[in-house]
Amino acid sequence: MCGIAGWVNLKENILHGKDVMHKITSSLYHRGPDAYGEYFSAHALLGHCRLIVVDPEGGSQPMTRTRGKYSYTITYNGELYNTLELRRELESRGYLFLSSSSDTEALLLAFMEWGPGCLKRLNGIFAFAIWEEHEQTLFLARDRLGVKPLFFSHFEGNLIFGSEIKALLVHPAVEPVIDEEGLAEILALGPSRSPGHGIFRGIQEVRPAHYLKFNTKGLYLQRYWELASKPHHKSLEGTALHLRELLEDVVSRQLVSDVPLGTLLSGGLDSSALTALASDNTGIEPLYTFSVDYQDNRKHFRPDHFQPDDDSAWVDWVSDILHTKHHKTTITVPDLVGSLFPAVKAKDLPGMADIDSSLLLFCREIKKKCTAVLSGEAADEIFGGYPWFHAPQGGNGFPWIRAFNEKMDYFSPGVFSVFNLEEYVRAKYEETTLETPLLEGETPDEQERRKLFYLNFNWFMTTLLDRKDRMSMACGLEVRVPFCDHRLIEYAWNIPWEIKNCNNREKGILRQSLKGILPHKILERRKSPYPKTHNPHYRSMINNLVMQMILERKSPLLDLLNIPRVQRLAQGQETKFNSPWFGQLMGEVQFLAHNSVRPGKVV
Repeated sequence: MCGIAGWVNLKENILHGKDVMHKITSSLYHRGPDAYGEYFSAHALLGHCRLIVVDPEGGSQPMTRTRGKYSYTITYNGELYNTLELRRELESRGYLFLSSSSDTEALLLAFMEWGPGCLKRLNGIFAFAIWEEHEQTLFLARDRLGVKPLFFSHFEGNLIFGSEIKALLVHPAVEPVIDEEGLAEILALGPSRSPGHGIFRGIQEVRPAHYLKFNTKGLYLQRYWELASKPHHKSLEGTALHLRELLEDVVSRQLVSDVPLGTLLSGGLDSSALTALASDNTGIEPLYTFSVDYQDNRKHFRPDHFQPDDDSAWVDWVSDILHTKHHKTTITVPDLVGSLFPAVKAKDLPGMADIDSSLLLFCREIKKKCTAVLSGEAADEIFGGYPWFHAPQGGNGFPWIRAFNEKMDYFSPGVFSVFNLEEYVRAKYEETTLETPLLEGETPDEQERRKLFYLNFNWFMTTLLDRKDRMSMACGLEVRVPFCDHRLIEYAWNIPWEIKNCNNREKGILRQSLKGILPHKILERRKSPYPKTHNPHYRSMINNLVMQMILERKSPLLDLLNIPRVQRLAQGQETKFNSPWFGQLMGEVQFLAHNSVRPGKVV
């Protein structure tokens, strides 16, 4: 993966801004530490930081190709898994490839041949920009599920874009200002955010499955892919067989790499499946696997509804039976706390506190052994793995946002003069459910299920993908997510709930499809999320961090907080959150840590 950035102004010559563009691109160096490239013309400046994974010699960027008197220049972040098929078709149409296997070149030539229509032919994860010099047109596009990020700011004839918000903020005209709507996003919806919302004033994100064109006619946004609801005619057995075939094809495609590649392994269903399929396909003996745990976690772990058991014993068992070369990262409490601020810097926004900082530390350790890994994101969203799929709320709101009023008690009552936060959240919920592609003839219960899955695709899944991209790319590590293959998503979308939930088990159909690939013991293991620390010393350190912030009276956060309430919570004088207030992991200590860091200037 890589970091991409650009600055286009169609009215003025911006060659004078080369130094600014260099700083913009350099802010993304962590995403692509292996190579750096720039492209300059009178009205378009492009930058690229490269993480080399495929075709070290032939994939340098920005890459320019010409056809007659027309030139096209691309800066691209991502990975295509059907490069070979694209090359063959383009060669049959007369295109000559200069590289041996570069997916960048395949993508650029595909755009030259089919224009925006090329997007429907791509299998992969991507965010890219193509500058057409002859047409004076910038084309931006993002993959179907939003695995790769792409932000932009459009003002006074300028369009600035980049892989991360921090790149846009380097430009002197883009200020780090958070207005009331941005604050509503952070406090009411965070750590999720509305699709396309950039939180900072004037910053937007290209939504998944959309492309953007910018030329003298203006700025044009268009959706190029969406889920289609269709009847499902296969039996349970036929569905399981087709899923298995799809998974085998997806994993084999995503193992193509010119650098060391491994898998993340938690001992759960999803990661064990990817590890087993990768072990069968790589021909590498042994396959590298990686897991994360915390200092003294076995001693302090207590099972609950969201985390039924500890991963560590399962990880060891799966690694043994699959004969992987396993690497376990154990994180200390001081390191976890010390990485909270770097994690926010990596994300540019408040995230999941120690859930983020632990992933950042984990990715740093993985990078010492591998440049690319497979990860199991999205399986729960597409197959119904989360608890809220099995106890639907009947249209009352986002099921992963809980204890809303309790959370609001810790913010200053005067923070919001315009927004009613409950109405803001409700409006976002209804806006998404109204987008859901329903199938005529389905029962009300079936339609509610579709809405629930659609909410998860557009909100919870993108939140986790966003987290995984920023923490991994902050370390120059590429994470591939096989369950985000659009063919798999399209197929699973139309599998009826009684088949998805077969045997009355979460992700029942996925378990059924993996029979013979995974041992029965793993097929029957209950869903358990990414691990978090249960060490009381972490809570103690966070309490001290919060109290220090309050006592120093220097933080701009103090204007947002109900100081007496926060102080009582940090001093252990009250207990507010008996279960996660967001997702499965964000409890009371994460609430305190989450609200100890805020970006930008609030107006």
